[in-house]
Amino acid sequence: MTKSTRTPSTGPSARPSGPSEPSEPSEPSEPSGLSEPSEPSEPSVTKSGGRRAYHHGDLRRAIVVAALDVISAEGPSALSLRDLARRAGVSHAAPAHHFKDRTGLLTAIAAEGYGLLAATLTEAADLKDAGVRYVRFAREHPAHFQVMFTPELLRGNDLELTTARTLAGERLRDAVSAVPSEGRGTDARLAGVAAWSLAHGFATLLLSHNLDGPVGDQDPEDVFRTLSGMLFRAT
Repeated sequence: MTKSTRTPSTGPSARPSGPSEPSEPSEPSEPSGLSEPSEPSEPSVTKSGGRRAYHHGDLRRAIVVAALDVISAEGPSALSLRDLARRAGVSHAAPAHHFKDRTGLLTAIAAEGYGLLAATLTEAADLKDAGVRYVRFAREHPAHFQVMFTPELLRGNDLELTTARTLAGERLRDAVSAVPSEGRGTDARLAGVAAWSLAHGFATLLLSHNLDGPVGDQDPEDVFRTLSGMLFRAT
């Protein structure tokens, strides 16, 4: 009997790797309007017309990267699995083999985003630095940021998503807890909400160009440092 093998998922790199790959159903199903017939193979078609085989990791990453490009340019509502397959140069059923449906793809993107956010918050020197890193994450990963905080697009009970989201929340709470009580007040939980609101609100307004006037030519991260100092005296 021939023993089947799977290519293991890779860790973070210059372009972050996606979450670990789920098992692939033989007959994937999708919500109305998104269903695509399953096909036994998922080869890539090069621009010259030749065919190039993707192994699973390559194909999954190609679909995620294509989806992030679409979200950055047009928003999540513009996503189509068929269009993503065309962009990645694979059969139209290939995305469904890896993500099952559009919600599965968006959930994987959100889980990846929370994992990246948790990683950068882990390296924060203090609460102010955590806030700066939060804003930097939003600027460097705007598509992830948009999907992460749109729960109606996601499969909320997905284990990978809930695990990554919890970890990111813990890293932010750790940064808040490190601030002496005289600098943040006696209620660490509310202080965490305040810190998150400041960083998230600033990042959201920045990405939507609502701060173009007030920020102007200044470095947004420097502006945020000033704002966080106004709120948390000891940071």
